[in-house]
Amino acid sequence: MSLPRVLSVAGSDSGGGAGIQADLKTMLALGVHGMSVVTAVTAQNSLGVQGAWPLPVEAVRAQYRSVVDDIGVQAVKTGMLASAELVEAVAELIGATDAPTVVDPVGVSKHGDSLLAASALDSVRTGLLPVATVATPNLDEVAQLTGVRVESEDDLRRAAAAVLAYGPRWVVIKGGHLAGDAVDLLTDGSEEHWLRAPRYDNRHTHGTGCTLASAIASHLAKGLPVPEAVTAAKEYVTGAIAAGFALGTGIGPVDHGWALGRGTPEA
Repeated sequence: MSLPRVLSVAGSDSGGGAGIQADLKTMLALGVHGMSVVTAVTAQNSLGVQGAWPLPVEAVRAQYRSVVDDIGVQAVKTGMLASAELVEAVAELIGATDAPTVVDPVGVSKHGDSLLAASALDSVRTGLLPVATVATPNLDEVAQLTGVRVESEDDLRRAAAAVLAYGPRWVVIKGGHLAGDAVDLLTDGSEEHWLRAPRYDNRHTHGTGCTLASAIASHLAKGLPVPEAVTAAKEYVTGAIAAGFALGTGIGPVDHGWALGRGTPEA
């Protein structure tokens, strides 16, 4: 029996904590076959992003077609797309692919470095979000895309409605930047799922957004409905955050392999 196949369309993180590298580690941990379309190369480490170089649109399109036309996919995940031209090309490719898609509208890195040109925001709104099965913006990305600023849990519904207005079937508003427990809101505009997890005293959280989106895509590829896929992904990323470890002299990564025989992290 072949493994479910998941395709990540994202940037490369030379430090290994986020981007394509985090996506493939997550997919391996969750029992699916991960594949990649590299959209940009970054020079980054635990201290931040020192440089970023988007790939040509034709290189991204060729990678995508090469994988999808021969191997096929059961789910697609997008991350760093860098430019309007890349966003538009990827949205067109995804729109012609019969598979659920998780869109992580990456705008800035954990260190505050910009990973999306301001000129690309309209392309995300009008091209990429409408083809998303699930969109997974954090609070900074919600503000970038919609102008809605979330200050408390009460604002999460308003943020979700603003993102859903651009067309994704479901949205996960990630409330990890709020105080208290780590709470996310999953909704399609009619049903709501409030996902809560304890907040761990751990600053090594590089790659959490990439990891969550890839975990959702992995579970969708295995046939889970969206609410179950997101719930399972939240549990996985919570364990990975709890097991996050120091790397370099800055912000370390989550531990993507925490569930592979290393024991369950303790609260």
